[in-house]
Amino acid sequence: MSQPPETEMDLELQLLPAWARQSTDTNRYAHIRGDEGAPPERGDRRSGPPRGARPGGPRPGGPGGPRPGGPRRDGPGGPRSGGDRSFGGRRDDRRDEPRREAPAPLPDFDVSLMPEDKGVEGLARQIKLTGRAYPIFDIAHLILKKPDRFTITFSVIKQGDSVAAPLFLCSLDDTLWLSEADVTAHLLQRHFNTFYSTEKIAGEAPKGTYTFVAQCGMSGLILGPPNYHDYQTKLHKLHAERFARMPFEMFKSRVKIVRDEAVVKQWVEDSSVKTEFTALNVPEPLKFNTRAEVEAHFKATHLPNLIKSVQSHRLLGANVGQSSPVIRRIFSLVVEDQVRFPLKLVNTLCTQMSALGLQFFKVNKTITHVSVARPTYLDMEATPVSPNLRRLIECINATPKCTRRKVLEILAPAPTVITIPVPVEGQPATPATAPEATAEQSAINSDLHWLIHQGHVIEFANGLLETAKKPLPRPAPAPRPEAAPRPERAPRAERRYLPVFLGVPTLVGI
Repeated sequence: MSQPPETEMDLELQLLPAWARQSTDTNRYAHIRGDEGAPPERGDRRSGPPRGARPGGPRPGGPGGPRPGGPRRDGPGGPRSGGDRSFGGRRDDRRDEPRREAPAPLPDFDVSLMPEDKGVEGLARQIKLTGRAYPIFDIAHLILKKPDRFTITFSVIKQGDSVAAPLFLCSLDDTLWLSEADVTAHLLQRHFNTFYSTEKIAGEAPKGTYTFVAQCGMSGLILGPPNYHDYQTKLHKLHAERFARMPFEMFKSRVKIVRDEAVVKQWVEDSSVKTEFTALNVPEPLKFNTRAEVEAHFKATHLPNLIKSVQSHRLLGANVGQSSPVIRRIFSLVVEDQVRFPLKLVNTLCTQMSALGLQFFKVNKTITHVSVARPTYLDMEATPVSPNLRRLIECINATPKCTRRKVLEILAPAPTVITIPVPVEGQPATPATAPEATAEQSAINSDLHWLIHQGHVIEFANGLLETAKKPLPRPAPAPRPEAAPRPERAPRAERRYLPVFLGVPTLVGI
């Protein structure tokens, strides 16, 4: 039984909203007067439709017949046993689309991130030279900004006699992989010219007449006519090399047929060229006609010397980008976790910098800083201090948001000298040079350098100067409650014994 014309739907209408899919040729609401929803007046109750009647006529099929939208559901939330639920085209279209596969779980590795040793030594040298105090967490975020400033170590997790996931090292470029096949594909893709040379030789063109060819819609690679003997091989090879994550059927649906004469001619020219491979770094030169022969030779000759199964390996962060995609994904997750809260990296930094002679302290009992010395209060009343040091400390205490520049402007202002460079024809203009420090300014810088390295003055990373504060007196210990007196014990009966004579004791008073 054919459906009425008003229910026929075009594929283009599946993407339109519901109101745009209705036909304008038929008036579906001609039988409605407009007052069906209004309550009847008191005097006209009897003139209304009988009880149980439906406005606009009885239900199709009589009382108890099927509903216009189809029968009821089989149960609460259950599917409908009939009816056209695809009206609108949204729900059924979603069911027809291929579901996205969930990403595979990452293998288990023991991963640790550490700062690069030479970088930490450079930071420690800079801190000792300037004497400034830097927040240790800011240093950790500074290290995480560039991958060449830290290293990451991958270690396998043992499960009895086996491991959770194997780890393979490519010694040619210091990269990590999860299988020998991955290492082989990586070497043949990145370092093919190191082991083999490629030469193209003219050959015979494909026989026959071809009017169209298949072309990959994503890469643009011409695969040839679908009825050509090499078509399926090229199709599966392209999918395996470049689009392995996509389902094969979805990849195949992206292939399009091209009838352009220029494209067909290009495929004929490419197919008439034969590629020949020559092995390098071998005692006798060998030639191969196919890529499969090259891979077999590479696995037998070069691969055993370039691959190594390792239990643990340490990589520079900048070299992780060439490793396996799974290794790169784990690396990104570890770095993101440390960027949010680099506690592990900070603990490692504290250990490394402590070994280099740096000190740590907290500002306001919250933010940990690293510097050349811990804050040490200088009691100028109890300790003899030179007038220059006293004046310098008093200036820092009296100046809000004091900096080294403010100290020099207050204690040793330099005379204002304006030098106007004289332009010379044919030569670039010389910029104005800064005036040299006076002897008084040099003395203040020397005193300030001594105070900072002794911990009496703190110069923070933003340039602010503060003097070490006097430590708060420790509260006196609370007195211990006095112990209750012990009750007196009853005296024991006095007994006196005399020495033993002839083995018989003699009791006094008997």
